[in-house]
Formats: sequence, C-alpha cells, structure tokens
Amino acid sequence: MAAIRAHEFISLDGVFESPSWTMEFGFDPAMGAAIGALTGDADAILLGRTTYEMFAPAWRDRTPKDDPGAPFFNDTEKLVVGRRDLVEEWSNTTPFGAYDAERLRELKDSRQGSIYISGSGRLVRGLIADGLLDELHLFVYPIALGTGERLFEDRTRLDLVSNETYENGVQHLVLRPHV
Repeated sequence: MAAIRAHEFISLDGVFESPSWTMEFGFDPAMGAAIGALTGDADAILLGRTTYEMFAPAWRDRTPKDDPGAPFFNDTEKLVVGRRDLVEEWSNTTPFGAYDAERLRELKDSRQGSIYISGSGRLVRGLIADGLLDELHLFVYPIALGTGERLFEDRTRLDLVSNETYENGVQHLVLRPHV
C-alpha cells in the first residue's frame, strides 16, 4: 500500500489559497531539499484541478537546467482529481474524476512507495477527513493574511513528527493524522 504525502505552503492563519504571497520570503534551498526528499519514492502525483491548472503551464516546458525538480514533475504519472476535461495538456496526466474516497482508497491500496501531493488544499482537506492522508508537510510562512481559504475548516488533530526552521523564517512541520 502506498503512503499519501502532501506538502502545503500556508500562512500563520492557515491560508493556502493563491500562494503568491510566499514570494517575498524567497525560497530557501533547504526547502527544496526537503521537498526533494518528500518526492524521493513517489511514483505518482495527485493534484486537485486548480493546482493542476497552475502547475501545467508552469512545469510542462521546464528542463532540468531550469529547475532540478522538472524531471520529477514532468515524467511522473499525474492524476487530477476534479473535472474529467483538462484544459492544459501536460505529459503523463490522467483525469481521475470527481473526489471519491473509495476510489482514492483503491488507488492507494494498488500502489507501493508513495503518492505525492503539492498544494491542492481542498483535496488534502478531504483526504484528511476520510483518513487517507498519511503525512502532511506544512511550510508555514511567518505572515498572517487575515483573508483567504484556509486549509482547516474543522477541528483537526495532528501529531508532530518533526520540525525545522529555515533562514527565511519558514517553519517546516511534518505531521501525521492523530489516530
């Protein structure tokens, strides 16, 4: 059975929506190393439709010279949860269809290694609620936005596995759903 691991960039007040606000903090190379380690044994990427529509045009033409993550994002199988019609074309992409906890459980049970999620906050929220997410990596930026869609809408208890702080002030929390 595969483990589903997700990473989110969020503000102190839990906002994940439209993370353009992260730019003022820069991207610490240690963050890239942490994300690289997270993708290490992943053989599939699971994305929500909104994240897919942002990622496809941003990644599909990138090369390893542009970004060391390009081979992973472009060559790995991508499954998009949401509408079946995909606006952007991106290699190795398959529409998954609407969110369906049972189908996602079957997907998880049919694989080894891990399934990686970047962003896709609504998808991650559903996976947590349905007991399907194994590990959540939150990159918490030292800013409260006051408005925007929040990752957690309801009481959610998580166990802290580890944490580290980067030079740009971002805190990386590794969490697992509390059982």
